[in-house]
Amino acid sequence: MVNQYETVFIVTPVLSDDQVKEAVNKFKTILTQGGAEITLEENWGLRKLAYPIKHKTTGFYNLIEFKAEGALINKLETEFRRDEKIIRFLTYKMDKYSVAYSDKKKKLKKEETN
Repeated sequence: MVNQYETVFIVTPVLSDDQVKEAVNKFKTILTQGGAEITLEENWGLRKLAYPIKHKTTGFYNLIEFKAEGALINKLETEFRRDEKIIRFLTYKMDKYSVAYSDKKKKLKKEETN
């Protein structure tokens, strides 16, 4: 069964912009090769962390929303844990209210750009 998920992950701040993009593309590739359909991708940029993680006080935040089978989540999270560039991650299975809110937000964002 295909569900909708969103994952937010924080990339270590010691990387260059190209290295951050490379890390994000790695996880997008894992998703697409696993049969996921990416519906939204946002780069929130460098932000201050609420508390230090691995002696870092900032990190590059990224959000990816996607539709996929549940089995792909284990593979994705295993790759997050193995990658030294990722200091935190959270994957969330969206319920119908979250999906509706996200669709509404995407629609408003699309109207603003036009």
